[in-house]
Amino acid sequence: MITDKSVGDRQSHTSGQSRPFQRDVGRAQTIIYEFLLEIVNTWPPEAVLKEFKQLFIHHTDTISSSTLPSLYEIVFSNHEEEFLNTLKRSCYILINNWDLIRNRKPIRDLIQLFHDPIIHRPTVSPTLKRLRTWLCKFVNSQDFQELQLFATRYDIETKTHWTERYTSYLLVSQYVNLDNPIEQRRAARALSIQLREKFKFDLAMYSARSQSAKANPSIFHNPTGLGDEALRLIKAIVARRGTFSYVNLANIFINQTQNLSYQDFKQSLVDYLAFSVMNNEFTSTLKKQLSDKLSALYPEHHQKPLSSALLLRTCNRVIEYLTTEDHYSPAPLFITLLTKSGPITPVIILLKTILICPYTRTQLEARIAELIRYYQEYPEEDCQWIVNFFEVFSVTTAIYTENVEYSLVHMDRQYTDHPQEMNWKAYLDTCRIFSQMKHNGSPVQDLELLETKALDVLPEELEQA
Repeated sequence: MITDKSVGDRQSHTSGQSRPFQRDVGRAQTIIYEFLLEIVNTWPPEAVLKEFKQLFIHHTDTISSSTLPSLYEIVFSNHEEEFLNTLKRSCYILINNWDLIRNRKPIRDLIQLFHDPIIHRPTVSPTLKRLRTWLCKFVNSQDFQELQLFATRYDIETKTHWTERYTSYLLVSQYVNLDNPIEQRRAARALSIQLREKFKFDLAMYSARSQSAKANPSIFHNPTGLGDEALRLIKAIVARRGTFSYVNLANIFINQTQNLSYQDFKQSLVDYLAFSVMNNEFTSTLKKQLSDKLSALYPEHHQKPLSSALLLRTCNRVIEYLTTEDHYSPAPLFITLLTKSGPITPVIILLKTILICPYTRTQLEARIAELIRYYQEYPEEDCQWIVNFFEVFSVTTAIYTENVEYSLVHMDRQYTDHPQEMNWKAYLDTCRIFSQMKHNGSPVQDLELLETKALDVLPEELEQA
């Protein structure tokens, strides 16, 4: 039975009569982590959840005689941040181990523990009041929102908010944040891979099956939010092939700028990114705004040859100019791009950036996550223009940066022999999409490499650039 006189209050009273001493919070945390690691690998999930609930939610005696005193050691230190970090890391220890064996139900049950009414119950106990206040702060924090991503991903029917379609991007900001516990970063990276692979597979299957005359819409799943326009978008993206494909243009640009000074490279970069933008007036605006930004970037390196460190940092800055400069709200250039040209142009410019510097992809996805969070308070119908951007971005990057190769094949001989007789829309309608796997590396290995290289190089590395 839970009372308002906790073990902690008795210890606090006793310790008040003693000489002050330095509490060993680090050791207390280690005891809790090691206990959870032991039981999650040896106990049934139901028993683990009960133990977790008694420790962190109800603060009552647990099987281990040392875990509750260790929790109070952290509480008596009056260090809220350490308590919240302990709680968060404890959650991810359980999530990681259950996810490894594909046991997803206890992950959802773990999140449900934080909806226990006792967390909000008033109490006269100073210790319990402190604990419940901290728990309430955790439940209302960004950390808990991130935790919930792991509970909602498996049950499609429960997804009610449009942002949940982009969970793979929201997870990127978790696993590149070095301040997060290693357990959280590992769990976020593993889930991001799973969701990316699922979207890639669903998109390939949808593009293949939905073209059949006998296709039953109830059988194939459209993983995008674009409805019937998704197929035409995929065709339009795949159609950009041959000499002027984005991959070929990126390779040409890389080869032509290898021996340039950094100052000359930046001007060439502006021309490369603006190339093939259809609206001439908008092209001028884009080139001017980008040139103004880049001209003041790292001027001390203007006369030096371009290095990989400078390339990485410059592409990271370009991505910020094109998405969010303050890592919170949309950048002015992003708003201009989207409102004047629609979603495809900014997506293609971002794609061209990561094609010349693949290691900047993680930076891009982290910025996309910040834009998603900025707009998440809006209903989907009130921000359809930004949702369309996220959808086009997801489809485009899946086609150009994943290990599935898409091909477009003409199916109507009449239009193939006389292409001048049809418009662009009719041309796409006469084509069919085929896809096959590329065998050029593991997606998991690729993501690990990107994570390693994604963060900005250190200042001393740039000095050597």
